[in-house]
Amino acid sequence: MEQQAKGESWRRGCAFLGVRHAILGGAMSWLSERHLVSAISNAGGFGVLAGGGMPVELLRSEIRATRERTAEPFGVNLITMHPDLAALVQMVVEEGVGHCILAGGLPEQETMSTLKAAGVKVIVFAPSLALGQRLIRRGADALIIEGHEAGGHVGPVSTNVLVQEILYQVDAVPVFVAGGIGSGRMVASLVAMGAAGCQLGTRFVCASECIAHDNFKQAFVRAQSRDAMVTAQFDPILPVIPVRALVNKGTSVFNQKQLQLIEEVKAGSKTRKDALLELEHFWVGALRRAAIDGDVEYGSVMAGQSVGMVKAVQPVAEIIQELVAEIVAD
Repeated sequence: MEQQAKGESWRRGCAFLGVRHAILGGAMSWLSERHLVSAISNAGGFGVLAGGGMPVELLRSEIRATRERTAEPFGVNLITMHPDLAALVQMVVEEGVGHCILAGGLPEQETMSTLKAAGVKVIVFAPSLALGQRLIRRGADALIIEGHEAGGHVGPVSTNVLVQEILYQVDAVPVFVAGGIGSGRMVASLVAMGAAGCQLGTRFVCASECIAHDNFKQAFVRAQSRDAMVTAQFDPILPVIPVRALVNKGTSVFNQKQLQLIEEVKAGSKTRKDALLELEHFWVGALRRAAIDGDVEYGSVMAGQSVGMVKAVQPVAEIIQELVAEIVAD
């Protein structure tokens, strides 16, 4: 019975995404671009372009360039707090993107309705059961539940708790699981529990096709799981979203930046909103400094706790083959 349930759940995820393997590539700023995304899709997974802070025409060019490299399905991740979100949504519709993942906050009904009216499948992150059910009522076609073990901006709850809180309670739409997943055995276990598939980010950073600087990749290969730690919040007056990354000298720089902004907010020389936006810009720049320029001392080496399972730089096809072999064998 368990094998049957596992098979049905996996098939549901594959059918929803239109792929051979319900393995999504996490949308990583600077890295989830045409080369990595097309490689994941060509290998039978589901690549996802990271819209991040991209302006409309730049993201449009990435979508078109990805299509030149693969005929397989892929998705686009949009950040709901983007100031040009409406224009980005319209562009996604114009480009005929099949799946859109909305991240970074609770998406507005209008955003979801515009995408759905154009036939775009809408995937959203659900940090709790109540919010997940609310988003389904708004028209979400699928959910992603991502645990605290993930890299980059993270929520406060671990993957295994979110699975118990949400996965067993939702069957109206496919539910994909993310956060700390680095092996096919883990994917198989989660699928056996009812997940439609899993999203992996950290494992794909060390793909040959990923444009990350070699210094960035080697930092992943050397790291242990305990090295990927979350940043602290020093004062609730500045409610920063924790970021998980490998601890380095840049961690101290961020701490100093946060303390400086706290003082400015308290003094009234800067609003909380502006301070939070400045911190977000800090992370965008710090990530590029590490991932693209190779400064792994002072840049932000965002990584999930599954970094301890990354042992070598490999082609995407090889990574997915290893994952699938473990899924099938489990």
